[in-house]
Amino acid sequence: MEFFLISLLNGISYGLLLFMLSSGLTLIFSMMGVLNFAHASFYMIGAYLAYAISSVLGFWAALVVAPLAVGLLGVLFERFALRRVHRYGPVLELLVTVGLAYIVVETVQLIWGRAPVDYRIPAVLDRPLFTLYTTNFPMYRGFMMLVALFMLGSVYLLLTRTRVGLVIQAALTHPDMVEALGHNVPRVFMLVFGGGCALAGLAGVIGGNAFVTRPGMADAVGSIIFVVVVVGGMGSLGGAFVASLLIGLVQTFAVSLDWSLAGAFGDVGLHVTPESFGYPVLKLTLSQVAPILPYLLLVLILIFRPKGLMGTRED
Repeated sequence: MEFFLISLLNGISYGLLLFMLSSGLTLIFSMMGVLNFAHASFYMIGAYLAYAISSVLGFWAALVVAPLAVGLLGVLFERFALRRVHRYGPVLELLVTVGLAYIVVETVQLIWGRAPVDYRIPAVLDRPLFTLYTTNFPMYRGFMMLVALFMLGSVYLLLTRTRVGLVIQAALTHPDMVEALGHNVPRVFMLVFGGGCALAGLAGVIGGNAFVTRPGMADAVGSIIFVVVVVGGMGSLGGAFVASLLIGLVQTFAVSLDWSLAGAFGDVGLHVTPESFGYPVLKLTLSQVAPILPYLLLVLILIFRPKGLMGTRED
């Protein structure tokens, strides 16, 4: 029971971090139809900016300033780069975001070097939140979960209960009508792109010290967030939330378990050895194949439900 509860909490906290990352990409895609391949790079920028700001002003200042700075960078990128290539179709949009990802990695290495930086959890949060049986659950993981849930509630209320949210949703489906009513649709797109980047920056502030802040951190999560967006449903914020929790739980439990196919056969009375059949795959444990499980889920979703779990669009 202790193993199950601790793994459940760790899986939920990791899933909520994935949601913080994927929610911004979901908003950008649902509004603009742009698959931003540099989205994880904004996550990395948020972590490095938080490290730089926290060393001078403290973690709480970094928690506010770093996402705003990342959002501003996103606004500038959309205004002066992405908007100029938008008219030429999705291929050039994809290429310009891929190019930005490489520029960000090289810039980070020039400024902070190739080694990980010492971005630490604040002392006030670096202690146990509670003790479950004999295992301490870190307070910082609880803080991560709280921030993610607060962000989910804020984005939901913004989109469904405010005038700004109504304009954003209307611009998604009827941009010409919204523009005819006097709203600046390109500016709406620009602000949504900046807001999505700010959410990625917030995830970087929260996740950078919980894991490792290094130049390769964007590559470590970049593919996973696209899995989340596709599995949840392209453009569905609720789908991204469900898919994030699902993938977080699957990976956490898989990494924690040490089951193998040979052991599973033995549990049901079949004494099978890898050598007898010549199948080395029987030696593999579930923890070893854990990294490929999200991509296996992605393939299955694309085959049997291309729209995703809660998606409404096919593209």
